[in-house]
Amino acid sequence: MRDSDASQAFEDRFETIRASAVTLLTGGSFDGSDPVYERPLATLGERATGWLAQMVPGLIWPDLPLEGRAGHVTTSYGRLRLIATAWATPGTPQHGDDAVVAKVVEALDLLHERHYNEGLPETGNWWFWEIGTPAELARVCVLLGDRLDEGRMGAYLRAIDRFCPDADRRAGWPDASESGSNRADKASIVAFRGVAGRSAEKLALARDGLSDVRDGGRHSVFGYAESGDGFYRDGSFIQHGNVAYTGSYGLSLLIAVSEAVALLHGSPWEVTDPGRQVVLDAVERSFAPFMHDGLLMDTVRGRAASRQAFSDGVAGHAAIGAVLLLARSAPEPYRSRFMALAKGWIERGRARPYLEHANVPETRRAVAVLDDKGVEAAPGPVGHFVFPSMDRVVHRRPSWSLAISLSSCRTAAYEAINQENLHGWYTGDGMTYTYTSDLEAYGRDFWPTVNPYRLPGITVDTREREDLSFSAHRPPSAFAGGVVLEGRYGLTAMDLAGEGASLRARKSWFCLDSAVVVLGSGITSFDGRVIETVVENRATDAKPYMGDGWAHMAGVGGYVFEGARMLVETRTGRWRDINGGDDTKGAFDPVTRRYVTIWFDHGVNPVEANYSYVLLPNATRERTRFFRGRQPVKVLCNTSQFQAVQSGTLMGATFWSEGRIGVVSVDAPCLLMMRRASERLILTVADPSRTVDVLKITLDRSARGVVRADDTVTVQTGKTPVISVRVGGSLGRSHSVELSAYAPGSPRRDR
Repeated sequence: MRDSDASQAFEDRFETIRASAVTLLTGGSFDGSDPVYERPLATLGERATGWLAQMVPGLIWPDLPLEGRAGHVTTSYGRLRLIATAWATPGTPQHGDDAVVAKVVEALDLLHERHYNEGLPETGNWWFWEIGTPAELARVCVLLGDRLDEGRMGAYLRAIDRFCPDADRRAGWPDASESGSNRADKASIVAFRGVAGRSAEKLALARDGLSDVRDGGRHSVFGYAESGDGFYRDGSFIQHGNVAYTGSYGLSLLIAVSEAVALLHGSPWEVTDPGRQVVLDAVERSFAPFMHDGLLMDTVRGRAASRQAFSDGVAGHAAIGAVLLLARSAPEPYRSRFMALAKGWIERGRARPYLEHANVPETRRAVAVLDDKGVEAAPGPVGHFVFPSMDRVVHRRPSWSLAISLSSCRTAAYEAINQENLHGWYTGDGMTYTYTSDLEAYGRDFWPTVNPYRLPGITVDTREREDLSFSAHRPPSAFAGGVVLEGRYGLTAMDLAGEGASLRARKSWFCLDSAVVVLGSGITSFDGRVIETVVENRATDAKPYMGDGWAHMAGVGGYVFEGARMLVETRTGRWRDINGGDDTKGAFDPVTRRYVTIWFDHGVNPVEANYSYVLLPNATRERTRFFRGRQPVKVLCNTSQFQAVQSGTLMGATFWSEGRIGVVSVDAPCLLMMRRASERLILTVADPSRTVDVLKITLDRSARGVVRADDTVTVQTGKTPVISVRVGGSLGRSHSVELSAYAPGSPRRDR
């Protein structure tokens, strides 16, 4: 090929990839008369008009003072990116307007000259310099393209190259290798920068950065983590070493990977790493269990839940958008399954309707899948899901979901940095989230108005706490986790140790078909303060009905208990009180919600106190009254050694020590569930403490054979069968066995 032909081929290649990038950012060309696009186009145009009107020469935006405020610099670039998007999007008032480009370029010059160029040192939070600002600037450069002269484009790209040269290392700390979400974000930045600068080298660096080619895949986003940041084989996602972050950093990773893969798809730099299956599998394994009718549960969003502009509904929309984008280049059967999942989330997303809030490209992808009659909307998953590597559990039924946030010596109870999550003291102490037909419980001003000392599910020392600041707490206890029976039922438990207090409590949740039985025991404290356990603290306008040992709230469900108290109150708070982050800070304006709180008062300095209650999500008042009267679930024991529940042929037990409950004996602490089915016995067990090597279980019930057993399980059958389970090294996962429980003609020994 002649040099001129090669040069032209090179130019054509980059024109193609830039056109794809612009389409990715704007939605591309379409029939602007289609009414479905009127709302997103109008919203984009109105926001751009507003930011343009507020711009001040030499200052840019008065509400964002820039000197020494790296977060305000990032936010300023973000506003410029929105204006540039409006300029590049057909159908907006700004489309193709030279005056708009002139104002954007003027602002870019000011920011570059004074606040973001290759000669400046990093000050303050590194993230703004190496991810926040270059992410916005790289996209602005792609959108404006040749409207930036060679000198300007080169200067802006040199600034990006100074602070985000690749995805591998932290520019301000070269000894730190990027991992998890940070690596994915940087790879996406480098990809857009490569498009803007027509650099084959940068596009290759973006592709290789996702796989961590430089370090042999050690921090690849397409590999499972065994420690530290990233996706784990059990579906967990960890960032910052020990924080459950699927719905924040994990979401950022999913978005960044979907963008980078879409951008490079069909090009010479296409992502072909076979390990990308890790991210593809994560859609169903890591995200779907935490998506309830379009809401991404706060239990895995960490400090991001305290961001006023980033509710569970906003996060859910971001996940839907990323899944739809990922579907475009995903192989089958992933593509079809992703489209079905997204369609179901969109159709059920009544709390925050997707098409009322999506931007133009998101709308285009959503409309395509909604109009595709060949795609059947997938229902939400039904079952019990345990994520041992991040101490999270989700129990799901067709009309409701329940999530439990635990903590241990492995997983942080909370993270509070950058002035975010200032009142998150107890969010990892067994907080339970109940999702029913009432979809606004946690999304509409919940966090600034809820009493942070009375989060649902927790047992708490009522002392006053100071605002958190740059801290992440891991309690000393090792026992926290869950066990799953047949993928449908589950038992969760944690050994609670109060932070900065003597409080100890042992807590268990037994998750059944239509009920969750919650037990607490060994509740002891010596600090001279009242100890409480919170059954519920519901943000709702429903009028509660209090019966004799039970309560009911329309649209929420029923509660069965003995000796609990109830309070109905209206609470007012401010988002700024829980989040003062540089780019995420909340408003000072007061917000108000009404709460119904049900709790147990254990008094001052309780010794071996306990509690028992039942959650009946979405139950009617009549069913709640019936449950209270009939008591179809029996509490077998609730002590500091054993907690156990029986429901028909199903039994679950938390063994806090070796011992015997009914027909089952164990020689070490564990979680155990078993169910009789015809003449078979199905048993599952887990060691949430990860301290046992081999667990021995003895049954006072004959078994003639083994129907099925995990490879970690061996069975000695007979009149008193002995089951040995190699739980060591299994990282808290469940182990199961199915026995043929009765010899032919022999009498059954159960009562």
